Amino acid sequence: MSHADLLSVEVTVIDERTAVAAVCGELDTATGTALHHQLANQLAHGRRHLVLDLRDVPFMDSSGLGIVIRVHNDTKKVGGSVQLAAASPVVRRLLDLTGISVGIPVRDTPEEALFALASASLPGPAASS
Repeated sequence: MSHADLLSVEVTVIDERTAVAAVCGELDTATGTALHHQLANQLAHGRRHLVLDLRDVPFMDSSGLGIVIRVHNDTKKVGGSVQLAAASPVVRRLLDLTGISVGIPVRDTPEEALFALASASLPGPAASS
């Protein structure tokens, strides 16, 4: 069994700019590169907004955190964003303790993350003269 077999990523394309990546397995040194390749592929195909569904990630180490930060930076470079969703209590605690949840939104569900993305793209109220 290769390290890539320890992690699976199922990508659902929402529209030409947005995708949800459901990650399953431990996110660590052995599996982080596989996730980064999957997400970089989405960016290469024009998906600037990524939602990472972490509900099936029971463990994440510093390598996993590094991938999250790298993808966040990659999406920012193309005018996009990344949102994390459905993190387990263990992973959520890690995101909070490291301060990552301050700079990258962590939503309760992927649907909530998609709603936040849709809301952010709506035009604001017109300024009065």
